[in-house]
Amino acid sequence: MTSADSTPEERARKRLDDYNGLLWHVATYVIINIFLWALDWAQGDGITWAFWVTIFWGIGLAFHVASYWIDETRQGSRYERFLEDERKRDAGA
Repeated sequence: MTSADSTPEERARKRLDDYNGLLWHVATYVIINIFLWALDWAQGDGITWAFWVTIFWGIGLAFHVASYWIDETRQGSRYERFLEDERKRDAGA
């Protein structure tokens, strides 16, 4: 979807959905890694393999976070700010 064939509301909603996707990725990472570390520890040999999952998945998560946060600020309601940005873009086009 490009700027020319979408409304500011649609673009703001897309940006909000991207943010929610990032939050779900973080939550999934934390929950599953806790489970994997507990499973690895419960096997009795200490932590032998779970850290590899955490490291490599963490690298992927870091790229997801970086791609989202570039050029984003941390002030105000995200949806409202995104909507305002998209309306300004339409007014200037």
